[in-house]
Amino acid sequence: MMQILKTEFLGLKLKNPIMAAAGPWSGNGESIRELLKAGAGAVVTESVVSDILFDVRPRIAYDGLGAQNIRLYSGIQIEGWERELAIAKSEEGVVIASVTAHTPSETAYLAAKMEKFGADAIEVNLSNPMWESLEVVAADAETVFKVTQEVVSNVKVPVMVKLSQNTTNISAIARAVKQAGGHGVSAINTIRSILKVDIDEAKPVLSTYGGYSGVPIRPLGLASVAAIAQTVDIPICGIGGIADYRNALEYIMLGASAVQVGTAVMLEGPEVLTRMTAGLEKWAQEKNLKSIRQIQGKALKNLKSFDEIKIEPATSTASGAPCTADCGKCIKCCSYHAISKREDQIFVDKEFCTGCGLCTFVCPAKKLKLDW
Repeated sequence: MMQILKTEFLGLKLKNPIMAAAGPWSGNGESIRELLKAGAGAVVTESVVSDILFDVRPRIAYDGLGAQNIRLYSGIQIEGWERELAIAKSEEGVVIASVTAHTPSETAYLAAKMEKFGADAIEVNLSNPMWESLEVVAADAETVFKVTQEVVSNVKVPVMVKLSQNTTNISAIARAVKQAGGHGVSAINTIRSILKVDIDEAKPVLSTYGGYSGVPIRPLGLASVAAIAQTVDIPICGIGGIADYRNALEYIMLGASAVQVGTAVMLEGPEVLTRMTAGLEKWAQEKNLKSIRQIQGKALKNLKSFDEIKIEPATSTASGAPCTADCGKCIKCCSYHAISKREDQIFVDKEFCTGCGLCTFVCPAKKLKLDW
């Protein structure tokens, strides 16, 4: 791996900014080693708890777009992680321990144990879509402050806090983390969901609420990372719907220092990390970058509040590119009845077109664009 991808996060030196997120794929030492060998800049362990709960079956559902899971936490007792981290750390790389608990002192106890066992950093997981109480914790700045402060005061390694999108002001929660001495945040966790219902059996596909992840939550993750980056000066690890290196770049351009990949690893295996890092490296070379950090936050300057947007005249224009056979998507989606087709040609009536831009996204032939 070229020097170009090397970066720093939480004071840790990473060979690249693409991490493997916490999940079953990082549930033991051997799995973590495989992720590191595949190219992960760091791996976050599956969340470690004090009391082990048995898994229900089935616990993961997928609809081709996103996944719902009702798996809770690591099935390995805290003491067992001494052996697992020794195995994981036998492969060169950074291992971050995810811990979750019901009280600040219990969280700090688990964090201190994982530090003792060799974890390079701690990720405090405060949000679980299956348990309402933990969802409330993730939205309460005072509680987040207390938990973060307790963990930070009991460990010497860096501490980041995993934030939930289930809050009205994620920036306020990130600010509480910083004020408590936290070194960074990761955002976002999975989102409370019911993936689908079997209408013939009148049953949800999984028997309780679960965490929704995958490509469909990426817009929520991007918005959360951008909001934090615009308002709180704290290192951010972006999470949510990262399926390729381009998605990783989106998060970095909105202010993230690094990213975590979860559902893609679950669906495609550790080799997806190899492809992502290779794609990221090639892109950086083509852009003549000396460091991937050169593009960090670059898109934030183009992100405005609604009041800052200038109202400028724009209308859609159709090029001479041939239409996709029997398409008509632009005509069907135009709420302003500005688009028509005559003799196999698309016409835009400038008098009716308001420049909403939707047609430019739905046209498979890319023959429509906005003129300013």
